[in-house]
Amino acid sequence: MIHALPTADVLGYRIGPDYWWVILVKGVIILGFLATAAAYSTYAERKVAAHIQLRIGPNRVGPIGLLQPAADAVKLLFKENVAPSGRDKLLYVMAPGFAAAAAIFAFAVIPVSGVSTVDGGYQLHWDIAHLNVGLLYILAVTSLGVYAIFLGGWSANSKYSLLGALRSSAQLISYEMAVAFALMGAIILSQSLDLEAIVTAQHHVWFVALQPLGFLLYFMGALAETNRLPFDLPEAETELVAGYHTEYSGMRFGFYFLGEYINMVTVSAIATTLFLGGWLPLPILDRIPILGDDLGFVWFLGKVFLLIFVMMWIRWTLPRLRYDRLMNLGWKVLLPLGLLNIAVTGAVVAIKAST
Repeated sequence: MIHALPTADVLGYRIGPDYWWVILVKGVIILGFLATAAAYSTYAERKVAAHIQLRIGPNRVGPIGLLQPAADAVKLLFKENVAPSGRDKLLYVMAPGFAAAAAIFAFAVIPVSGVSTVDGGYQLHWDIAHLNVGLLYILAVTSLGVYAIFLGGWSANSKYSLLGALRSSAQLISYEMAVAFALMGAIILSQSLDLEAIVTAQHHVWFVALQPLGFLLYFMGALAETNRLPFDLPEAETELVAGYHTEYSGMRFGFYFLGEYINMVTVSAIATTLFLGGWLPLPILDRIPILGDDLGFVWFLGKVFLLIFVMMWIRWTLPRLRYDRLMNLGWKVLLPLGLLNIAVTGAVVAIKAST
């Protein structure tokens, strides 16, 4: 159910849920932000990798290499699309679109700032769709990403792509359960699936302080869900050429590439919303007007980019896990710890409520 927002007059226009252009403007802004963030995440990753490996990184295209993402996009746009002859033509074309769409649609319900009150006391939510079950929607939409990987590997009619898709599907399905269990602690503490309500419940203390195990479990599961090292077994170029996207080139490969980096932004935004207070500043800085909720989107983006940096740091520091150890970690370590975290959190909340 989408919350109905009353209409309001702003600059001579009436804002409300019945006006399509409000949702359209929000959607264009979010798409532009995600595309830009994904493009420059590739640049940032090259710079982080270069710094860790004592190299310079991209510095030729534009000032300090800032136009490198644009050059890469132009290269992919004009690169020849080579496709295997025995492919399933419909699914082969559709699969890359699923990869980017799943991450983009999930971001639609994430609030990037607090609710703003406009003239007349009406409220404007800083998300495309304000759902009272926003977290449930995110879990449902992000699970569609496994279809992009499996269909891409199966439709290409290649044994390397198929093997990469099969073990990627097993990995994603396994770690989805661990991710869902890790988020249950925040739901129990806030007693809501509404993302704005979860952020508001962290006004005095962020849930990362109350749920350190839940945050750690979610972050590890998010690394596996986004195929980041040390969980990048779906690609594993030393074993399966390039995994599920072996037979993709040009912009079709670019959509898979774009989807991976948009997924990084999305999972970092989810972690920020559920564990790091969303748009809220540090509790000790809340009383300072210039550092308060008025800069909510700045706080939100700062936390998101910090988590993305940590993901890049981990990628260029840790080696890849062996596949059997990857599955054992998901089923025998993360899943039991997630259940334990739910039991302990529920027991503490129940005891506190009864006293």
